[in-house]
Amino acid sequence: MTQKNNYLFPLAIIGLFFFSIGFALGINSYLMPVLKNAMHISGAASSLLLAATFIPFLLFGIPATHCIRLIGYKRTMALSFAIFAVAFALFILAAKQNSLTWFLIASFVSGAANAVLQASVNPYVTILGPLDSAARRISCMGISNKLAWPVTTLFITLVIGKGIGDTQLSDLYMPFTIIIAIFLLLGVIALLAPLPDVKAAGEDESDTTANSNSYADGKTSILQFPHLLLGCLALFLYVGVETISLATATGYAQSLGLEGDNYGFIPSVGMIVGYVCGVIFIPRYLSQAAAMRICAIIALVGSIAVAVVPNPVFSVCCIFLMALGCSLMWPALWPLAMADLGKFTKAGSSLLTMAIAGGAVMPWVQGLVQDAFSYQTSYWVSVPCFLFILYYGLAGYKVR
Repeated sequence: MTQKNNYLFPLAIIGLFFFSIGFALGINSYLMPVLKNAMHISGAASSLLLAATFIPFLLFGIPATHCIRLIGYKRTMALSFAIFAVAFALFILAAKQNSLTWFLIASFVSGAANAVLQASVNPYVTILGPLDSAARRISCMGISNKLAWPVTTLFITLVIGKGIGDTQLSDLYMPFTIIIAIFLLLGVIALLAPLPDVKAAGEDESDTTANSNSYADGKTSILQFPHLLLGCLALFLYVGVETISLATATGYAQSLGLEGDNYGFIPSVGMIVGYVCGVIFIPRYLSQAAAMRICAIIALVGSIAVAVVPNPVFSVCCIFLMALGCSLMWPALWPLAMADLGKFTKAGSSLLTMAIAGGAVMPWVQGLVQDAFSYQTSYWVSVPCFLFILYYGLAGYKVR
């Protein structure tokens, strides 16, 4: 593994890029109610923005890997910001056309940019330093990412000077123009920043010393790594249940007749607390696999509690445990799944990036259960997902 004695500055730059990932994803939280009010469409129609954002992860994971192989991590990151700029230009066009179709196209392009960026920054952070502390670095990135989600709404409302309920589509021109300029600036930063050219152990096929004892030596396909394939399934399920925990707290509280609309802070606080624990305890006190096992148990208990606790307030508050458990699953999953891939590191990253599409599937499955039974019952969907993630933390990551 290529290591740098001091990678704090490159890590800070990548942290800025993780913030931009959260900012771009947070645009859905703002646009969904705006489109519902301004275009008089149903909640189901506005939620198509989420699907349009997550589907590109499935489609662009492998192309993103080829892009990294051809032009490197830095230029791929810069390319993703250029695609982001195009996406927000399309958002402006969609607002001018008053067209849901164009909004979905813009969300799809934004999702493609996000897929390309995540395919580069996640493996980059994983191999930027010792592998046993990768979860600690990704936890730092997670804090940056999750803090960006509410910033999107705050930024746009400050620029236009209106609340979500009063926003018209024409009000979006100015903030989206500013966002285009910001993403183009981030692209320039990606090109000019002193980011080291890192490689995982054995990734450089010309380095015969690195490859001589590599588990990947002699393998001909990325499909020959069972621990990676199991990790992709675990990540698919994880992104789905994390999306459920982050996106449903307010709707669930309202379905129970609780007053207010600020219950979304409950899972957000849980995620941040978990990330801080990851920074403190990994790897000095906890291994990455141990952190995943503990978090899977916490999330499992939390999801069952949400589904069975009769008191409405306590049931909603148990979503905190779900989110707390989810917090360190992403930081631990990536390094465990990417271990020993050698020259297949970039291909492995593409498969993991494709698995992020779980964010579009599992919430939909929960919605089906919710319609058939009840909102509270729908949280049982998360239980088998956390059980599989627990299995991966116990044994799945060891399969060779």
